[in-house]
Amino acid sequence: MTNPQVSLGQYGASLKASRYQLRDREAFAARSRSSYDAPSVAGSPMVGLGGSCGKPGFLLPFVVRFDLEKVGRLEVATEQFGRFVEYGAYPHLKEPGDKETTVVQDWTNATL
Repeated sequence: MTNPQVSLGQYGASLKASRYQLRDREAFAARSRSSYDAPSVAGSPMVGLGGSCGKPGFLLPFVVRFDLEKVGRLEVATEQFGRFVEYGAYPHLKEPGDKETTVVQDWTNATL
């Protein structure tokens, strides 16, 4: 990440377009250039933003396949941080008050 003073949230927000920029190809090209210098967290590189929610997506060093055992462990880990899991198309980690903070997606095509 170019500017270490910028938080991950600020970086993710900088990749999104305002409704006034949706047809501005120069603004899109600038956002695209900045995405090539993406941050990593705990050694996992950011690969983009989630398709529906726009949360940062990271390439994990393993394939994610959901089953009852794994989502149970996810719930335990999430509770340790005072969060809970909500299941839609993917598990969404949320704070009390229903604020979504993380999505765990099965991006198998990117992890194989």
